Amino acid sequence: MDIKTATALRRLRLVSAPEAVSFLLLLLCSVLKRTTDFNAVPVMGAVHGVLFILYVIFWADAWNRTKWARKTAALYFVLSVLPTGGFFAERKLKREAEDAVIASRARREGVVAS
Repeated sequence: MDIKTATALRRLRLVSAPEAVSFLLLLLCSVLKRTTDFNAVPVMGAVHGVLFILYVIFWADAWNRTKWARKTAALYFVLSVLPTGGFFAERKLKREAEDAVIASRARREGVVAS
């Protein structure tokens, strides 16, 4: 894996958890808006919107660089629209990055063929 691909995966991983947190907070703010006088929906909506757009941009970049199968790319996109999906995406992306590092080291040391 080259450095640009690793960077694309890292960016996607780093934005996935905050995007999930912002989604959960937006849902909480929506409930509070309807049950109390507290209305933070405009602020949380904007924050979540920015993080979601970043997630989609980073997802598209990672898909382009990693050449994921459509099924894998679709999984990461679906995880972005589920309230806690970003946490699962972050964990899966971390595991994928660690596997890529292990494979790269093994190729470099001649343990496996390129």
